[in-house]
Amino acid sequence: MDEQQKKLKVEELLTRGVENVFPNVDFLRALLMSDKKLTLYTGYDPTAPSLHLGNGLTMLKLRQFQDLGHKVIMLIGDFTAMIGDPTDKSAARRKLTPEEVKVNWQNYKAQAAHILRFDGDNPVEVKFNSEWLAKLSFADVVELASHFTVQRMMERDMFEKRWESGQPIYVHEFMYPLMQGYDSVAMNVDGEIGGNDQTFNMLAGRHLMQDFKQKEKFVLTIKLLADNTGKKMSKSEGNTIAMDDSPEDMFGKVMSWPDEMIINSFVLCTTIPMDEIKKMEQAMADGANPRDYKIKLAQAITAAFLGAEAAAKGYEYFTTVFQSKELPDDIAEFVVDSEGVIEALLVSGAVATKSDARRQIDQGGVKINGEIVTDYEAKLPTGEDKILLQKGKRFFAYIKQK
Repeated sequence: MDEQQKKLKVEELLTRGVENVFPNVDFLRALLMSDKKLTLYTGYDPTAPSLHLGNGLTMLKLRQFQDLGHKVIMLIGDFTAMIGDPTDKSAARRKLTPEEVKVNWQNYKAQAAHILRFDGDNPVEVKFNSEWLAKLSFADVVELASHFTVQRMMERDMFEKRWESGQPIYVHEFMYPLMQGYDSVAMNVDGEIGGNDQTFNMLAGRHLMQDFKQKEKFVLTIKLLADNTGKKMSKSEGNTIAMDDSPEDMFGKVMSWPDEMIINSFVLCTTIPMDEIKKMEQAMADGANPRDYKIKLAQAITAAFLGAEAAAKGYEYFTTVFQSKELPDDIAEFVVDSEGVIEALLVSGAVATKSDARRQIDQGGVKINGEIVTDYEAKLPTGEDKILLQKGKRFFAYIKQK
């Protein structure tokens, strides 16, 4: 690409969805406009079997670096996952076993491959931080801890809040930013990308790079996707999209987002040009129906994370079930030996627990043959060959009684 094209790509990288750059944006701009090939990474702790939309935001930014020819590392935090990142937690996370962690990360590369390139020229490299963290001796950990003070650790909001409320703060939780910080030293990177909720941890790595390597590491933080109440979309909050969701679920979840999220979601979750996004924003301000743009958003997000074919499938399902008010063709059937609605929800897989079933009923999200269920003790209708069970807007099942 010529100099002007490179400049435009660099400016989009530095501004689109970016919350902050350390030490400053001019420092990183100068690096990107030079001929230096940078090495950078983002860490993904395998605390669940699937990556999620928040992870996808950082991957979209990594892909911008990759397309400019820089070396990108996808770091699987198989060691740090066993400690548990205390970010935004009012209590300590449950510690995972090595076996649980290994099961969780098995499909991460396949999920990420819709966004990042793992083959061809300049492929993304996958690393695991157990390769170096598991080898640290107790003396090494003491040396690492000597680079931080308790006062600095207590600057973290969640620790301060727990201290004020009398909630316990465990010593091993202080270890997490040290471990994440040491990842940068072990890989000798030039930079790190993460959500803005990871700023403290990433700056810990910047501090250690200065101490151990006498090297200036850049940190680029991404704005978080949040709903209109300010709650972030994340696996911790239970309100996000998983990168292995079905096309129907992914499309439908985006369509359920409030209209206020549309423009910000286009900026953060898609590669649609900014000038086009600004035109959509103006059109909605002038009275255009937000639903039309939300459909476009759902198509773009589903295509980015699952592929174009999946996006088409999600759109077809949505228009069939919700716009035409028709039922999908492939509704699964389940046989139950109980007449209770809660048991039918459990057997069909609509819910995982009885408490979840009760919560869905409380929210008016359960229907039997099109009628909303309001009673925990509700029974399935008798004398019918097949009973249509619906949970929310996207789950349908036919129930048969023995």
